[in-house]
Amino acid sequence: MDFQTIRHDVSDGILTITLNRPEQLNAFTVTMAEELEHSFRSVNDDDAIRAVIVTGAERAFCAGMDLSREGNVFGLDETRTPGLGDMADLDDAAIAAVRDTGGRVTLAIHDCRKPVIAAINGAAVGIGATMTLAMDRRLMSASARIGLVFGRIGIVPEACSTWYLPRLVGPSAAIDLVLSADILDADAALTVGLVDEVHPDDDLLTQALRVADSWTRDRSPVAVAITRQMVRRNGSLAHPSDAHRIDSLGMFWTSIGDGKEGVAAFLEKRKPDFQGRASVMPDFYDDWVAGQGSRSALVSE
Repeated sequence: MDFQTIRHDVSDGILTITLNRPEQLNAFTVTMAEELEHSFRSVNDDDAIRAVIVTGAERAFCAGMDLSREGNVFGLDETRTPGLGDMADLDDAAIAAVRDTGGRVTLAIHDCRKPVIAAINGAAVGIGATMTLAMDRRLMSASARIGLVFGRIGIVPEACSTWYLPRLVGPSAAIDLVLSADILDADAALTVGLVDEVHPDDDLLTQALRVADSWTRDRSPVAVAITRQMVRRNGSLAHPSDAHRIDSLGMFWTSIGDGKEGVAAFLEKRKPDFQGRASVMPDFYDDWVAGQGSRSALVSE
């Protein structure tokens, strides 16, 4: 895919995606949404990539939606009149024109088999903030600013952010962040839990690479992918026994795969040489992530 709004750089198994509209402070567009969604879904089949870092070109991370577009600036078809029933099947082409573009991106991040790390190097507002909530860790430069500013322009939070935000900061803080629509400096964002680490501007990417390496170097790509999804999905299941079902499947398939090499390497006091590939997951995996690991989804297999 030829990218118009982002840049891909790969080094030592780490894909750095740079939001690349610097003259517009990397403002988000429908094209950027399509390119990001493609990136996070296609990386699942690229076994040369073990982690993804997302940052912005030059002095901004992402200044929100580009509001200069003619017509509906969010790329939505105003001739439609969608209702709740119309949204039942998100894969239905008939509703593509009314789906939130930011949500397409964060759902692709959610489903990604590789860890995704935000390196917030400058202004991150609107979708520039909410897209990072779906990532696995948020690092912020000391000079950056972040804000969920939707209330200032009369719209609601998007990009599945009302699912992620309370899980990160708690319900009370989430309500305050979205209704006050304040723009926070790095220290305030760290205090409330909106980001995980703050670093000097010139050290941000180095620290993001440190996290990526600590999570994925000399690790089984299959175990990393399953573990990432277990943490994301099992906590919202109705009962721990539902998590136990997934744990059991994950443990079984990894124990007969890369787990054998991992045990041998431990006993022989050497680095493991894992052969598993995230592009080839155990048989249960796709059904699980499609059905959220529910008991009904497992029983119906």
